[in-house]
Amino acid sequence: MTDTTTQEITLAAAERALAIHEIEKVFAARLRIMDTKQWDLYGSVHTEDVVSDTFGARAGDDASQRPGSVVGQEALTKAIVRVLDGAVSVTSVHHGHTPEITLTSDTTATGVWAMEDMLWWSHGSGEEHLHGYGHYHEKYRKVDGRWLIAYRNLTRLRVDQTPGFFDYTK
Repeated sequence: MTDTTTQEITLAAAERALAIHEIEKVFAARLRIMDTKQWDLYGSVHTEDVVSDTFGARAGDDASQRPGSVVGQEALTKAIVRVLDGAVSVTSVHHGHTPEITLTSDTTATGVWAMEDMLWWSHGSGEEHLHGYGHYHEKYRKVDGRWLIAYRNLTRLRVDQTPGFFDYTK
């Protein structure tokens, strides 16, 4: 991963505003692509070396106790497909709110987004669901003129779910 410590920013005010807007757009595109299961596009909003520490995130968890990081566009796409579109198809709706985007250089940034997700899957004649609340902590990098997601960690504040929700992962 590239170091994203704060460096001198030479962008003019309008360029900074445009960079932040482009980061917001790539974040929104990721959520839409994921929820509409356009897996052929999922990698395109991430850097080649993207790192995700999101998997296994539950309310009040310790990120150090989660399974290992997922690294790379292809591995990340495969991981999210297994969760949302594997043996059981899960309908998902992800929302990102109130972004706090900080440019750390002309080509790097960090962001924190309040998030809410809702997931459903059929279980026999019933339905299982999950409703989660938390924050995405992300890093972004401009590559070949495009802002992309380079790192993601999800922290959850609360998860409401039916008792059998995670049975589909077994």
